[in-house]
Parts: sequence; C-alpha cells; structure tokens
Amino acid sequence: MPADPLSPAAIEAIPETLPLWTLVNDKLHREFRFADFSEAFGFMARVALAAEALGHHPEWSNVWNRVVIDLTTHDTGGLSSYDLALAGRIDQLAAAAIPGR
Repeated sequence: MPADPLSPAAIEAIPETLPLWTLVNDKLHREFRFADFSEAFGFMARVALAAEALGHHPEWSNVWNRVVIDLTTHDTGGLSSYDLALAGRIDQLAAAAIPGR
C-alpha cells in the first residue's frame, strides 16, 4: 500500500496528535534517554521490529544512552501516513520502556 502524503492541515495537527514529537527540518523528530546503552539498544531493537512490520524505517542514531529518531517518507518527499503510524508505535514502545514518560 503506498504512503499517503500528509496534507498541510494534517501536518499542523501533529502537535495535538503526537505531542512528544517536533518538526525539525520537515521531519518528525524525537529524542530518548535511557539508563544505559543496553536499554537504549534494546529499545532500538524493538523499534526495528515494529518498523520492519510496517515496512517503514527511521533515520536514527544512538550514542550510549541516547536515541534520536527522525521520520520522513522519501518516496513522497515529506511526511506521510507511514510516519504517523510509526511514530505512534514508537510512542507505545517508549511508554513501555521508560515508565512515567
């Protein structure tokens, strides 16, 4: 199923639908901090499995206990329904991995 590009109205609604994400350089952006590298890497492994299941993969980096994720859909030249779906799934995984956040 092809990605549906987000309308300007959908992009404007992102702060309401995904309040923990910001728009940076026209990409959805979120940073995570964990207790240590092992927890950060475990979170990345869970995100990788979710991304593979959705067929949509993040731009990300990891330095010790920090994971930085940016989402965009290169095929559409911007944000798409795929980015919203993956961001929502990442939020669920983060809530389970980082209690209270």
